[in-house]
Amino acid sequence: VQLQTSGGGLVQAGGSLRLSCVASGTIFGMNTIGWYRQAPGQERELVASITNGGSTNYATSVKGRFTISRDMAKNTVYLQMNSLKPEDTAVYYCHGRYWVTHYWGQGTLVTVSS
Repeated sequence: VQLQTSGGGLVQAGGSLRLSCVASGTIFGMNTIGWYRQAPGQERELVASITNGGSTNYATSVKGRFTISRDMAKNTVYLQMNSLKPEDTAVYYCHGRYWVTHYWGQGTLVTVSS
């Protein structure tokens, strides 16, 4: 499975962006699929994920502002990011897990200006 990420860019604080992650194969069997981010000098952190059963999980810092969703027919996962803050600036990575196998998309840069 390959994960193709898109949707990053430059946005002002308070703005919105939507990231997309298209899987070359089905995402239906993935145990979880979601988004991580890595800011300069910081470790990669989980932003949001969704299980194959539809349960979602969010980092505390993005709860209420970000929404993860999926379109099974399109093998696509989305991350809608609203009320963006400068501290959301990072490279965002799509991630999928099938049991012990992890899949990563290429990163997409999100820059939030103050």
